[in-house]
Amino acid sequence: MRRARVHSSNIRSVGYDLDEHVLEIEFHNGGVYDYLDVPPEEALALLESDSLGRYLNTEIKPRYRYRPVRRAS
Repeated sequence: MRRARVHSSNIRSVGYDLDEHVLEIEFHNGGVYDYLDVPPEEALALLESDSLGRYLNTEIKPRYRYRPVRRAS
């Protein structure tokens, strides 16, 4: 999945698969995680938020299942 770099102290890049509704987050520590069944409007809200890390922690992580793609090194 292609990811776009973002300005965040914790998140390096964000990608989204529109067909599968998978939100992929790459962290500065090297970890990459897929969040499953995330609607497109939720992914857009993340990108438009004032703090990507805060939005991820309060809106995405508590509500959507995830799977590790690459664990932090």
